[in-house]
Amino acid sequence: MRPREVILLGSTGSIGVQALDVVARYPGRFRVVGLAAGGGRLERLADQIAASGAPAAAVPSAAAAAALERLLQARGGPRCEISAGPDAAADLARRPCDVVLNGMTGFAGLVPTLAALKAGRRVALANKESLVCGGRLVTEAAGPGQLTPVDSEHSALAQACRGGRADEVRRLVVTASGGPFRGRSRAELASVGVAEALAHPTWQMGRVVTVNSATLVNKGLEVIEAALLFGVPYDAIAVVVHPQSVVHSMVEFVDGSTLAQASPPDMRLPIALSLSWPDRLDGAASPCSWSDPTAWTFEPLDESVFSAVATARLAGRAGGAAPAVYNGANEVCVDAFCAGRLPFLGIADTVAAVVAAYLAGPGAASTTAVTAGATDAVPSGAPPAVVPPDASGGVFPEGAHVPDAALSLAAIQAADAWARRAAEDLVAAAGKAVS
Repeated sequence: MRPREVILLGSTGSIGVQALDVVARYPGRFRVVGLAAGGGRLERLADQIAASGAPAAAVPSAAAAAALERLLQARGGPRCEISAGPDAAADLARRPCDVVLNGMTGFAGLVPTLAALKAGRRVALANKESLVCGGRLVTEAAGPGQLTPVDSEHSALAQACRGGRADEVRRLVVTASGGPFRGRSRAELASVGVAEALAHPTWQMGRVVTVNSATLVNKGLEVIEAALLFGVPYDAIAVVVHPQSVVHSMVEFVDGSTLAQASPPDMRLPIALSLSWPDRLDGAASPCSWSDPTAWTFEPLDESVFSAVATARLAGRAGGAAPAVYNGANEVCVDAFCAGRLPFLGIADTVAAVVAAYLAGPGAASTTAVTAGATDAVPSGAPPAVVPPDASGGVFPEGAHVPDAALSLAAIQAADAWARRAAEDLVAAAGKAVS
């Protein structure tokens, strides 16, 4: 059996590093034929190319490509075709291979995901923002079995769904660790800092995902992703807090049975399964120990403190470009929080304000500031009401909600840009109010 050829996007990030570890442990099963990275860790990328023998690589700029070439020459090779530019990752994703693992962070992963799907590649999807923002563009571009989830929660759901037919599923139960602030009140979260938010009790992840886990925005994104991946309505997706992070998600069936996927928190298991799907790799990760006393607990999510999941449901039910607004606003807010420009509670509050403004229509907004946990209104310049495209190809005004029926890549990109501007306006207003 020939090795499966793998293209890895986001190779220098947390998912990428672990994916390469999986590939290295199964040399007869996989072969790396392409690596793409953002350019911030070129030494690591050069080491990865040298170790894997990847014949092609992609970076976002000519300067990064030149620096990478020098690093590879200093290592004595191997020869590697390096492409550069904003479209380099998408171009790499179109190349012949068996599977593209998209481990990029954020909205930037959408175009490469679409490129890989349209080229007929199977996509192991760790970049949840691709599906959240792309919506039906991604689901319609994917053929049967062409999208394989990498997120531990969605991998767990996919595994548990094997236990019954689709029409036998009553609901999906997505677990959350609760992050570093589980059990705290809003008042107790008003002054938390960046270091506290980045101290996740269970997982080692990148900066954006770790902050998203602290705010529960990550769980909101996962709820939208689950609805799109499994075709389940939002009312049939529950979120429960499971601090031990051993049960990664569950599927409840109509007869009252619930199937759970359990394993110690190790992303190598869902990564390995996504690469080898539908087969399992022997020894991909350590199993649970059943000889030691243990206890698993489950508790409801306190949405009065962690409101990001409710906002995600609102955006997800609206569909179209609304989830892209949710994501775009959040990416701005995470950067602002990490830069000390926005309080922790301001992240979810600002995202909620931007989504509300997007969906509200004309005359529903006024200038506001997001204080340490309080949103007084939605942003100024709220979008006008939806103007459906007419038979002659009419367009939606900037910022207007674009529904599923009119969704396009350009509309998603415009909604993302609008959301980022709206979020930046709120962050700036919050800074002025504090000063």
